[in-house]
Amino acid sequence: MRTGHLWLCVGVAVISFACDRNVTHVEEVAGPAGCTDCHTSTDLITAKHTQWAESRHGSGTSFEEEGTNKSCAFCHSGDAFVDALEAGLPPNQLAAGDPDPTRQDCRACHRIHETYTAQDWALRTTSAVSFYAIPGSTFDGGEGNLCVNCHQPRRNAPVAVDGVIKGISEHWGPHHGPQSSMILGVGGAGVTGTVHGHYAIENTCVHCHMGDGRNHTFEPSVERCQGCHTDATDFDINGRQTEIIALANQLGDMLVTAGLLSENTIDGHPIVTEAPEDQGIALWNWLYVHHEDRSFGVHNYPYTRAMLDEGITRMGGTPVIASTNK
Repeated sequence: MRTGHLWLCVGVAVISFACDRNVTHVEEVAGPAGCTDCHTSTDLITAKHTQWAESRHGSGTSFEEEGTNKSCAFCHSGDAFVDALEAGLPPNQLAAGDPDPTRQDCRACHRIHETYTAQDWALRTTSAVSFYAIPGSTFDGGEGNLCVNCHQPRRNAPVAVDGVIKGISEHWGPHHGPQSSMILGVGGAGVTGTVHGHYAIENTCVHCHMGDGRNHTFEPSVERCQGCHTDATDFDINGRQTEIIALANQLGDMLVTAGLLSENTIDGHPIVTEAPEDQGIALWNWLYVHHEDRSFGVHNYPYTRAMLDEGITRMGGTPVIASTNK
């Protein structure tokens, strides 16, 4: 085999290495306008990587199994996510899983090493996202749109047939990550919601979960809340999270007693395959709030409250806390 040459940019120098493969394309990138746009003397890259490694995206292991499943690969494999975005495919239209799944890493969100300039930090997409499971609903929240490609429900609220909701399984519900639909006030069962004020925040998810410094742990900060909620000392602003947790626990206990739910914890899951309409609606709303969204009112307090009130009422109870803002 003929010997070719591989050109590598290091700072402002271009170095040639001999190799035992034919080189059919050589792209020389050198100088301050190239690699050194990103690879500077600062710790920016290592700092972001360190933050990301602490996040669920960087430390989770679900990609190993779910990434190989065609129903899960879009969100559970970084490589499959990139390929699907480039092909314009929604999460439910992948033809196959990823045989070599990866975590959602730098390349999943950014165009790393495409131009070898600072443009490579650009997000892969900021286009508005139409919910594939809820026709007619579209999320358009700036840079947060990238997140919403995955953080949207996989199922719409159930519809009863002859008074019975069927097709319930252990994995039933909107599925993990319906924060965007919660913000828009859609996807709940038996209730009509409205868009929450947080939707008006510039760049939505990114602002609250990363801040101006783009912290890649994705942990929200009370300091960011204080831009609007000046007196906030935690996320339980005006006691709203305490209220929602109490109501979720009330409904959860009712569902366990009725034999619909395995346990009243964040890991609780359905233990039936069908249920009367009222019970099915109550179960769906509990799963949406307590098992899936997990913000306990932060993403949309009025809608969260309405879903829990509806569920408790349909289970024959009365909310333990009177609503002050519906």
